[in-house]
Amino acid sequence: MSDGWFAPIRAYCERGDASFWAEPLNALSNAAFLIAAFLAFRLVAVGRTRDPATMALSGLVAIVGIGSFLFHTFAVRWAMLADVIPIALFIYAYFFLALRRLLGLSILPAILATLGFVAFAAGLEPALDATTGRSIDRLSNGSIAYLPAILALAGVAGGLLMPQTCALGPARRRAGLSLLAVAGVFTLSLTFRTLDAVLCPSLPAGTHFLWHCLNAAVLYGLVVTAWRFRAEVETPTPAA
Repeated sequence: MSDGWFAPIRAYCERGDASFWAEPLNALSNAAFLIAAFLAFRLVAVGRTRDPATMALSGLVAIVGIGSFLFHTFAVRWAMLADVIPIALFIYAYFFLALRRLLGLSILPAILATLGFVAFAAGLEPALDATTGRSIDRLSNGSIAYLPAILALAGVAGGLLMPQTCALGPARRRAGLSLLAVAGVFTLSLTFRTLDAVLCPSLPAGTHFLWHCLNAAVLYGLVVTAWRFRAEVETPTPAA
C-alpha cells in the first residue's frame, strides 16, 4: 500500500499534533452517532412497524460514527475515507428512499434522479471553483461538500408541502414539516463545522465536535421521519 494512505492530515482546530488522542472532543463526540443509531434501531426494528430500510439506515448511522472516530484519532488518508464514504452512502441512500417512499416516485425515475443528484454533488465544487477562481473547499473548511445534501433535503421537503402533494394525505405534510425542521438543525450543524477553523484562535478546542452532536440528531431525525411516514400510511386508521 502506498505511503500516501498513511499521510497525516490536520483538518480541524483541535488537532495540535499527530498523536492518537490529539482530538479528544472530536473523537469522543462520535458517541452521539452510536446513541442515535441505537435509539433509531430500537424504534424501527420492533412491532408491526418494523422497517428493513430504516433498520439498514440506522446501522449506517453507527458506521458513520465509527468511521468518524477513526479519522479523528488516526487522522490519516485511509481513515478519512472511512469517515466520508459512509456519510456519502447515507446521503444517497436516504435521497433514494425519500423519492420512493415520501414522494412516491417509481423505481426507474428514483434511480435516475439519484444518479443525477450524485452527479450534481460531484460537480458542484469544481464548478464553483472554476466560476470564482478560488478554492471553495478551503473557504468553507470543507463544508461545501454538504451543500447538495441541504439542497436535496429542502427540495424533498418543499415537494411534500406542495398543495397537490399534501392533498394525498396528512402524512406527507407532517413528513415535509419534519424534514424542514431537520434541515434547520443541519444548517446550524454545518455552520459549526464551517466556523471551526475561523474560531480556532479564540477557541482552541474548535467547534467541530458540535457538528458531530447536531449531525447525529439530524441523522436520527431523518431515519425516524422515513419510518414514521411508512407507519402512518400503512397502519389503518380506526373507524370513527
